[in-house]
Amino acid sequence: MRTLDGKIVWITGAGTGIGEASARLLSQAGMTVVLSGRRAEPLEETAEAIRASGGRAEVIALDVADRAAVFEAAATIDRTHGRIDMLFANAGTNVTPRNWGDAIADPSVLDGWDTVIDANIKGVYNGVAAVLPAMRRQGDGLVAITSSWAGRFYSQVAGVAYGASKHAVMSISAHINMQEGVNGIRACAICPGEVATPILDRRPVKLTPEELEKLIQPEDMAEAALFVARMHPRTSIHEILIAPTFPRAKG
Repeated sequence: MRTLDGKIVWITGAGTGIGEASARLLSQAGMTVVLSGRRAEPLEETAEAIRASGGRAEVIALDVADRAAVFEAAATIDRTHGRIDMLFANAGTNVTPRNWGDAIADPSVLDGWDTVIDANIKGVYNGVAAVLPAMRRQGDGLVAITSSWAGRFYSQVAGVAYGASKHAVMSISAHINMQEGVNGIRACAICPGEVATPILDRRPVKLTPEELEKLIQPEDMAEAALFVARMHPRTSIHEILIAPTFPRAKG
């Protein structure tokens, strides 16, 4: 497996949860991490913690649905470092009213579904399109995408828009491998079941602390991202499917 010393990784949704844990672990492996998300404060806190541990971290706050901001961020990273080795397209969201019954009762619920689609689908392909020129020039690059168990299967608890969005990013990832593998670019869709992150606060039925402890933890997802990042460039891991050992949820 290759060394990551001096490699550049751009992580979206990096302020909390999976993105934060992955930023810390990838920096420990020697990567310079560029942290993006909508809120600057948690990004700066994570970056400061990484620097205090001897790592290298930078912050570019943005909304992944803002295409101009995403392309400008990629250009800034490329201009500063001369390369972009890995994009971890991790940013995503969900809403509490997520089922057809909610939309029937109040059609304005669909506005929230639009927000999910904008972040979870457009946010991913914005980032991918922004980094591909640098990766093509290098003849090497990795795109890791946080998909979901709900992107590999169908999940009642995920809701309509979220489930649709995660199926979409599976296709985005597959098309990267089909079209860009000849340019040395690889993609991996990481598909976890329930992960104990702040997105679960938006569930219609909240989980207990005891239930949260039995779920996948952000640091587990970070280990998966690190594994993919270290894989030799001649090998492409297309998907990783991860589930909690304790089967709390059905479907």
